Amino acid sequence: LAQRGARATFFLIGRQLANNADLVQRMDREGHQIGIHTYDHTKLTGLNDADFAAQVDKTRSAIQSILGHNGFLLRPPYGMTDPAVERRAGCPIILWSIDPEDWDDKNTARVVEHVVSRARDGDIILLHDIYPSSVEAALQIVDKLHERGFYFVTVSELFAARHLPLEDGKIYRNAYP
Repeated sequence: LAQRGARATFFLIGRQLANNADLVQRMDREGHQIGIHTYDHTKLTGLNDADFAAQVDKTRSAIQSILGHNGFLLRPPYGMTDPAVERRAGCPIILWSIDPEDWDDKNTARVVEHVVSRARDGDIILLHDIYPSSVEAALQIVDKLHERGFYFVTVSELFAARHLPLEDGKIYRNAYP
């Protein structure tokens, strides 16, 4: 992404942070945004206060200890949210407007076609960096959409460019003009 001048928002799983602090710091240094994706990739709906805190607040604290700053966004696993999640989040909740389900068949060409054929200004694209096929798809998507005049920015940059404030507990799927 750095070679392409593209930035992204990475939603991280807390239990994977301890052995990846250098990578998280590099993401931050390169201008990517870091967000919370729970501690154990646990569905947040239906959790009590203590279990929610163990998933979200524990991850928030772990990221903050690595980066030295706060202000993270939340992407709930599976995109599942409810009024309790919204009330407890303590930050904006980010979903997506394009989901090529890259986890399903791990087919790079299909993922690229799905995203490129649907992309429009203000979209939030969901991809998973744990699959090599998705990483390759992301690079191809950036290249193809750059040719069409798209820029890749973090979620916060996207909303700031449109003068749209992000509010704690509110759900965002896109930043359409």
